[in-house]
Amino acid sequence: MSAELDDTDRRIIDALLDNGRASASELAEQAEIATATATKRLQRLEEDGVIDGYQPEIDYGAFGYEVTAVFRLDVDGEGLETVVDDLRETSNMVGVYEVTGSDDVVAVGKFENTEALNAQIKSVLTHPEVRSARTSIVLDTVCEYDRLPVDADE
Repeated sequence: MSAELDDTDRRIIDALLDNGRASASELAEQAEIATATATKRLQRLEEDGVIDGYQPEIDYGAFGYEVTAVFRLDVDGEGLETVVDDLRETSNMVGVYEVTGSDDVVAVGKFENTEALNAQIKSVLTHPEVRSARTSIVLDTVCEYDRLPVDADE
């Protein structure tokens, strides 16, 4: 990154987190700066890789993905990279994390039904580098993909 982030950058990013489709003038108003400044800052944040794309928030349930599951895996150390790469390529996984503690990998997946979930569990369990796997089905999503404010004033 070519420059340090300041409070103005943080206010712009928080404004984008509130509304990823906000115009430069809307971002400027929320960040309390001129529109030209917001435009230049936004361009710099994108060029520096601080902002790396814009994605819509999707209601997966609207597409029939009614089952969310959390996978906790104990993986043979030599096979960690292979396991996370395979999980990343699995279309149902929305999050894959290498973690510390008793598990090596935590993954979150969305499935249309328990049959599809069961097929994924079997796939994970038969992966040669996976020593053990525990799966939890989410009963109620309390919050998901909530924004984390970056502005120090929030």
